[in-house]
Amino acid sequence: MTKLDRGFFTKPISHRTLHDIADGRPENSFEGAQAAIDAGYAIEIDLQLSSDGIAMVFHDYDLERLTGQKGFVQNMSAAELSQIQLLHGERAIPKFDDFLNVIDGRVPLLVELKAQNLTLDEETDDMVNAVKACVDGYTGPLAFMSFNPHMIETFALVLPEYPRGLVTDPYTQKDWPMIADDRRETLAKIPDYERVGASFISHNVNDLQSDAVAKIKAKGGAVFCWTVRSKEQEQDARKIAQNVTFEKYLAKF
Repeated sequence: MTKLDRGFFTKPISHRTLHDIADGRPENSFEGAQAAIDAGYAIEIDLQLSSDGIAMVFHDYDLERLTGQKGFVQNMSAAELSQIQLLHGERAIPKFDDFLNVIDGRVPLLVELKAQNLTLDEETDDMVNAVKACVDGYTGPLAFMSFNPHMIETFALVLPEYPRGLVTDPYTQKDWPMIADDRRETLAKIPDYERVGASFISHNVNDLQSDAVAKIKAKGGAVFCWTVRSKEQEQDARKIAQNVTFEKYLAKF
C-alpha cells in the first residue's frame, strides 16, 4: 500500500477539473485545470484510450456530449482526438502527458482509469501501460483509481510506487444493468480493497453510510466521495468522508 500525499486530504478535489461551461471551462479541460490551480483545489480527471493506445483526458466513451462529434474515443487515434475541440471551450481533447505538463505538480491530481470492459471483469494492461508512458519523471502528487479492481491489480504490478484506490458504489441494477446480479452484489461489498493494495476508496456520496465503507475506514483506509454538488451535501459527506470530489459550487478548505 502506497500512502497518499497530504494534499489529497487538505485540498477539495474538483470533479473533472473546475469546470463551468458558462465561463468557457469544459470538464476535463486545460481551462478547467488552470482554474482549479488558481483556486488551489486538487483535480480529478478521467482517462480513456485512443485507438493507438494513448491515454486521453476524457470521461465519456463516445464523443458527442462533450464535442458535438459522432464516434467513439477508442476508434480514433490520439492525433485525431487532439484536433477535436471541446464544446464551450477553446482547446482540444488533452493527451494525458500534455495535461501533466500543464499541472506541473502544482496541485494533487487524482486520476480515474476508465474501465474499458464495462462488465468490470478482466482487463488488458493497455491502459496501465499508457499511463506508465506518461508519468516517468513527473514529481507532483498523483493517485490513481478505477471502478474495475482488475485494472488496479495490474496497476499495482506495473506502477507500485503510486497510490491506488477503488471507485466504489452500491452497484444497483438500475445504474449497472450490464453487470450480472452476483457480480454487482460482490462489488458492493468492496472485497478487493486489500488484495489490490489500495490506500483509499472514492465512494458514491449517497451511500456513505454503508457497512462496506465503515469497514474500510475502521481499518485505516482513506474515504473520499463523489460527486458532491452543494455546500449542504458537502457538510453531511464530511461526517464520514475525509475529502470530497465536488462540482457546480466551490467547496470549502
